[in-house]
Amino acid sequence: MEDLGLAVWPPEPIRTERLVLREPESRDRAAFIELLASPEVHTYLGGPRPRDELEREMPEVPERWPGSFVVELDGSMIGQILLRRATGRCRPAAVGKADLGYLFLPRAWGFGYAVEACAAALGWIGRVLPGESVVLTTQTANAGSMRLAAKLGFTEVERFEAWGAEQWLGMSSPVTPST
Repeated sequence: MEDLGLAVWPPEPIRTERLVLREPESRDRAAFIELLASPEVHTYLGGPRPRDELEREMPEVPERWPGSFVVELDGSMIGQILLRRATGRCRPAAVGKADLGYLFLPRAWGFGYAVEACAAALGWIGRVLPGESVVLTTQTANAGSMRLAAKLGFTEVERFEAWGAEQWLGMSSPVTPST
């Protein structure tokens, strides 16, 4: 994956009804470690990383690159939205398109935060890269991610086997800003 090649980063924080999407800060380090070490979060992502390894390797300000948003609720990080350019290592239908990824702490599941945050990120990319198609890949066994993709309007492009499981690749129609 590559960054989106955006000229201006970071953007102003994106505010929704309940959330703020912003650039990562040093105060988010502990939440990033919790997110990456969580067995629940990584059930469909190859498993968690060891906490002690993360403590040693995590920079003071984690994941600071164009397209990486912290999702904040009431002043605390509850998740991350990732937007990157899909490269040649991805499925052919995804190459060159913006790829949406997301991780949320288990305590934030079931409240609609992922839909709200992802919709805000899709709106942002529609403003900065008008006409951009966005892809999303998830395991078909991940019922929550499959529901999220449907709520966000992604439509199936293909299913394929990878990492020992059936994967789903969906695409959203290009988002163009309203006038």
